[in-house]
Amino acid sequence: MGDPATDPATGVFLAHRNLLFTVAYELLGSAADAEDVLQETWLRWVGVDVAQVRDQRAYLVRITTRQSLNRLRAMRRRREAYVGPWLPEPLLTAPDVAEDVELAESVSMALMLVLETLSPTERAVFVLHEAFDVGYDEIAAVVDKSPAAVRQIAHRARRHVDARRPREVVSPRETRAVLESFRRAVETRDLRALLDVLAPEVVLVGDGGGIRHAALRPVVGAGKVVRLILGGLGRVEGVLTAGPTVANGEPALLVRLDGEIDGIMAVRVEDARITGLYYVRNPEKLTRVGSETALTRR
Repeated sequence: MGDPATDPATGVFLAHRNLLFTVAYELLGSAADAEDVLQETWLRWVGVDVAQVRDQRAYLVRITTRQSLNRLRAMRRRREAYVGPWLPEPLLTAPDVAEDVELAESVSMALMLVLETLSPTERAVFVLHEAFDVGYDEIAAVVDKSPAAVRQIAHRARRHVDARRPREVVSPRETRAVLESFRRAVETRDLRALLDVLAPEVVLVGDGGGIRHAALRPVVGAGKVVRLILGGLGRVEGVLTAGPTVANGEPALLVRLDGEIDGIMAVRVEDARITGLYYVRNPEKLTRVGSETALTRR
């Protein structure tokens, strides 16, 4: 990559890099793949006459989206062989991301899982329009559809997502309070307190990727989730601790075993109780946990 002070292409790319990463991550759910997409985007961008590009931001978003769609289709085939449930790669994010309600929701673990149920084209249309306010005409050029077709896809995708996303927007403060109640209950192994903080229909999803132990399918129901958690704690060899962090724009827990990172636990909170627990233990998805990732919609 050239010197941004003397190379216009480099300067423009770096100015939009955080935005492009956010687009790719929301489409792929993988930071590692998002970084690869940015490399591919850069290689295509340097072959363009920057002076002839009227809207450089839109042009870069278009390249990034197309490369992400190519990769997403390949990833779908790869995930068919994945051991156990697949969860998005968690990202530690700065507190200001949590204050941007729309950005925080768009990268939340709960919504990212909903996006996994869309087709690649539906996901691209939904993400570009809902999260980044890209117009239908521009999206049509990206996905090779007519604007009318894109409108229909957007409507279908929005209806699908709305039926599955959390019913209410929960403030970071409320999520932190619920998460702290959960952490204390687990730490003290307080059965009653755990049942109080978990919704009856709570779902626990663990992702070990076949590398670390995790349930091979989602665990549904407060009683089963509590038994799994307390039973697992009884088998832990070492000191297990959990501290607050911010992951994917929302309060989460960073779990350590004997001081080493064991995983990230994110939650879905509704009506002041936890309805979803998402625990990422796959070490290949924890490589970026040591530092914050900058995300932006601009």
